[in-house]
Amino acid sequence: MVATVTLTIDGVQVTAPKGSTVLEAAESVGIFIPTFCHDPELSKPGACRICVVEIPGARNLPASCVTEATEGMVVYTASEAVLEARKTNLELLLANHPEDCLTCNKNGECKLQEYAYYYGVKAGAFPGEKHSYPIEEDNPFIVRDMNKCILCGKCVRMCQEIQGNNVIDFAFRGFNSIVTPAMGSPYSDTDISNCVFCGNCVSVCPVGALSEKGMLGKARKWEIEKVTTTCPYCGVGCSFDLNVKDGKVIGVTSTEGDVNGRALCVKGRFGYGFINHPDRLKKPLIKKDGKFEEATWDEAIALVKEKFGAVKDSYGPEAIAILSSARCTNEENYLMNKLARAALGTNSIDHCARL
Repeated sequence: MVATVTLTIDGVQVTAPKGSTVLEAAESVGIFIPTFCHDPELSKPGACRICVVEIPGARNLPASCVTEATEGMVVYTASEAVLEARKTNLELLLANHPEDCLTCNKNGECKLQEYAYYYGVKAGAFPGEKHSYPIEEDNPFIVRDMNKCILCGKCVRMCQEIQGNNVIDFAFRGFNSIVTPAMGSPYSDTDISNCVFCGNCVSVCPVGALSEKGMLGKARKWEIEKVTTTCPYCGVGCSFDLNVKDGKVIGVTSTEGDVNGRALCVKGRFGYGFINHPDRLKKPLIKKDGKFEEATWDEAIALVKEKFGAVKDSYGPEAIAILSSARCTNEENYLMNKLARAALGTNSIDHCARL
């Protein structure tokens, strides 16, 4: 039996596993608490303070993402003090943030924009200095605009804890704090940054500081249809979302996958260019009179069957060898194995990833 605790959140009795945070307990019953730095896959720094709640008897307003739920605890997630604290937090962030929501590629899926609208916060409460960092777009995959960074640290922890590369971290202090590779080098300087361009940092960024370069200017969030599928590059079986507009794949983004969480490799996240490439073969080709000509699938399969049968009849099944591919799913490779051993009768089957 899992030990539980019962607490009251906004007048609702909530029973949660012992050790759960107040945020997790609230989310389990659909009570909304905003977050910036929190992510269920990452460690909990409790840094952004947008998730503060009011707990009678507690000192100040604790961050719900790092406060353990205890038996009999009473929590208020939307009291006057809580709302005031969240609004002030947002006003301070907006004081140093670019005011370009209309043209920002994250418009419609930016948490800062969403919460500012939700709480009725407008810029101007705290006029502040703006950064003027150059936009870093000298690598083929990721655009970094540190003028929009809110220092939530999710990209840092994703790189350290999930990817294990430790490419980026915080540098400097106060207003000059910035997330950067060592020595302030760009991602593209792989001799220093050691970046493998997995893009996992992009998947957790709550604002427009990190973006997929290939998707810039292609579509707004509300124009995109997301289709969850399996990555074709190896047999691990990672899940991701194809971003589709007008019947055309314009990018890949993370989804909640049982195999990989939201983590992807550089090929899975950015290697989708072949889908719409003009040189991609879309129909089988059969060589006739020394030239390849398009054919139907029935014609191609019938020809392969005929050729395999002729070789098997003349030289035996061991004259046939099959090489499978890591770009197929495990299920497809299983069927290829079955075709070789059960249908053709050969054990000469290998796999390109084995070496």
